[in-house]
Parts: sequence; structure tokens; C-alpha cells
Amino acid sequence: MENREVQELDLRELFAILRKRLSLITLITAVAVLVSGIVSYFIITPQYEAKAEILVNQSRPGNEINQGDIRTNIELMNTYQVVIKSPRILELVIERYNLDKTYTELDEQINVSAVRDSQVMAITVTDPSLEQAVYIANAVAETFQREIVNLMNVDNVHIMAEAKVSDNPTPVKPKPVLNMAIAGVVGLMTAVGLAFLLEYLDNTIKTEQDVERVLGLPVLGTIGQMEEPAAQTARVRHSRQVGGEQVEV
Repeated sequence: MENREVQELDLRELFAILRKRLSLITLITAVAVLVSGIVSYFIITPQYEAKAEILVNQSRPGNEINQGDIRTNIELMNTYQVVIKSPRILELVIERYNLDKTYTELDEQINVSAVRDSQVMAITVTDPSLEQAVYIANAVAETFQREIVNLMNVDNVHIMAEAKVSDNPTPVKPKPVLNMAIAGVVGLMTAVGLAFLLEYLDNTIKTEQDVERVLGLPVLGTIGQMEEPAAQTARVRHSRQVGGEQVEV
């Protein structure tokens, strides 16, 4: 029973602190959301994404494909992911398609992955220009298909889907709404922590409860704030200086 009363008292104190610092908490949270929105909408450059898909499928006479071929092709895809991002392929792409980029810059723009454990690989390119992203994705796919014949003496790569410019392109990042939501949560947590910190550092005594809590002594009485009587105020207002003395009239 005693513990329950202590817990209820602690909760009341916590809510009292939050209510006391409500304006500070609201201000910090609003500023965090506002700054995140300004950065997301006006400062960060939007990035667009384009994707080309290639199929890894070993050609066999009579188009006969067995489970062993499929397993071999899937295992080869791990090697192909490394080959696609190798300097051998990307430097050829830069040279043949006159890209104004270094190997490192192009490598950072490209991601290669298998599509749901299938024989399909996706070449995804991110760029501030959607048209440029589409151009690079198709260039990498075409160059890889052409060069893999010389590198591994196999002809099992086919372009299944070229990257295209969509009618209503949407940047993949930044995501302003998500960023603002995250900033709001972070700002709220920071503001609440700051409110408790300020309350912890505040050693002044303001209420009877503070006296009992700090000194451990009961409060026997209080002195209210004295107001100036209206009559005295009126007399002072009607006094005047006569013969060097203040005379009330």
C-alpha cells in the first residue's frame, strides 16, 4: 500500500514537471520538425533510382535445362555481382559512354542484387538525374553482357528488362515526411530529458511540499502575500508638501 502511494506520488510529480515545462517541450519539438522539413525539402538534393534486370541462364542445345544448371547459374550470380562492380566493367562503362565520373563515384551509385533467390539480377543506379540513372543502368547491363563472354567464356547473361524513365518519377530519398516524424520523436525525447534535467538542477524551494521534502519538517503555517490597503494608498496620493512637511489633505 505504501509503495503504491509512493508510485502515485512519483507519477504526479513527473506529470507536474512535464506540465510545468510544456512550453519548452513544445518549442523544442516544433523546432526539430521545422529544421528537418527545411533540410529535407530545400537543402538535400533529391536522388532518383533506375533499375535494369538481367537473367542468368545457361544456353543448352535443344533448350533443355535441368536442376543442376539452375543451381549452377544461381551460384554464378554471386560471382557476377562482384564482376559487375569491378574496375574491369565500370571503367569500360565510363570510357564507352563518356561518363564524367571516376570508378569510385560510379561504384558508389550502383547496387547489384539477386531478385528473390531467382536467376534474375537487378542493377540499381541512384543519381540526382533520373535520365542519367536510366542511362547508367542500361550501360552497365549492356557492358556486362558483352564482357562476360570474354571474361568467363560463357554466354548465359541476357538483359530481361531495361531501365526506363517513368511518367511520374518520385525521388527515393530524402523522404521529408519520414524525416520530420523521426525528428519530432527525437526532439520530443530530448525536450523531455532536458525538462527533467532542469528540474533536477533547480534547488530552489517554492512550495510547502518542497519544504517538507528537503528539510523533512512539517509546515506549521504560512504567511500570505500582504497587499497594500486601499485607504492608505488613497491618503498617500492626496498628501502634499506644505512648509517643508508632508501634509495629508
